[in-house]
Amino acid sequence: MDIALVRVDNRLVHGQIIEAWIPYTQAEAIVVVDNETAGDFFRETVIKMAVPRGVEAMIRGVEEFAALAREERGKEGPRTIVLFARVADVLKAYRCGFSFPCLNIGNVYSENCARQLSSCVLLGEEDLRALDALLKEGVEIELRRVPKEKPIKITSVF
Repeated sequence: MDIALVRVDNRLVHGQIIEAWIPYTQAEAIVVVDNETAGDFFRETVIKMAVPRGVEAMIRGVEEFAALAREERGKEGPRTIVLFARVADVLKAYRCGFSFPCLNIGNVYSENCARQLSSCVLLGEEDLRALDALLKEGVEIELRRVPKEKPIKITSVF
């Protein structure tokens, strides 16, 4: 698996992914990593219908995806965007063996917002702890909705 982008966006597959990130990264596949969506026939069907023809769509639970990523490490594969709905799931996948150098945060909404980093990134306490842990592991984290925007290093606003 050739990872083109690892992103947290609680909307998962939507216009910014389809119209901006797929062309920018030249992705040939999208993996949605979300325990709630994996196994939900309706949600899986909607996501697969939203993905453009020619782009493979997969939906996996966190542990299942981490195991797959470990198996595929170093192997050739399609350029892939990996989408998470929650920051905590990114950390869980990382701790289960899914390693990556950079995390993009596009949109996170927490009803129990403890800290707002931008107009579209409102983090709860669990999000803040997970981001702190990822930073300590050496993962670079940026805030950026679309490729045209200048990325903001999270360390400058965190």
